[in-house]
Amino acid sequence: MGYVLYSSILFSCVLATALYLTRHLWLHRVPTYIPGPLYTRLPTSFRDDIEAGLTSSAFDLTGNVESGDSRQGLDGAAKKEVQRIMKRRGVNFDEARRLYMQDRFKREGIGADGIPRDPKFVSFS
Repeated sequence: MGYVLYSSILFSCVLATALYLTRHLWLHRVPTYIPGPLYTRLPTSFRDDIEAGLTSSAFDLTGNVESGDSRQGLDGAAKKEVQRIMKRRGVNFDEARRLYMQDRFKREGIGADGIPRDPKFVSFS
């Protein structure tokens, strides 16, 4: 009985060593099921927003950094949602910001043309 235990332990160690030494031959064939990090820290200043890719030529934050703006940066919930859209859909910052605003307008009852969809709304032009 003891020989079976020792033999199986020895076999497992030899197999693990062989797999480790030959991992370059088979590791690329193993599918990766490891998801990305569950938590990503949001930027807390305009400089961090720029480093996180939350800027573009149409939405330039460098002026805020150069002028020494001491505010906390962009809205935290909006940053999180825009980063999620960028990652999930593979779009750039401007497109993700546009999609976020369209979704937010839709939730708030505002049409694509910017006019509220409230039937009680009265507009004088």
